[in-house]
Amino acid sequence: MTESDEPGYEEARAELEKVVGRLEAGGLSLEDSLALWERGETLARLCERHLAGARERVEAVLQEADHEAGGDAEATPGRGTPATGA
Repeated sequence: MTESDEPGYEEARAELEKVVGRLEAGGLSLEDSLALWERGETLARLCERHLAGARERVEAVLQEADHEAGGDAEATPGRGTPATGA
C-alpha cells in the first residue's frame, strides 16, 4: 500500500476498532487471529504516524504564533518546557 493509498486517521482507527472487536470475540483460527493481529499492528502504526504528523503541525503553528507575538515558545506555560510554580 503506498502512502497515497493509506487510509486517513479516522478510517484506520475505525478499522482497528473492528479488528480488536473480532479478536476479542474469539472463535477464529490461529491463522486468522495472526492475520488480524498483524493488520491491527499495521493500523496502529498508521494511526500513530497520523497523530505524530498532526502534533508536529500544531506545534509548528503554535511556535509561529509565539514568534509573531514576540514570545518565547519554551517559556509559555502549556507549551515547550513546563513553567515552574516558584
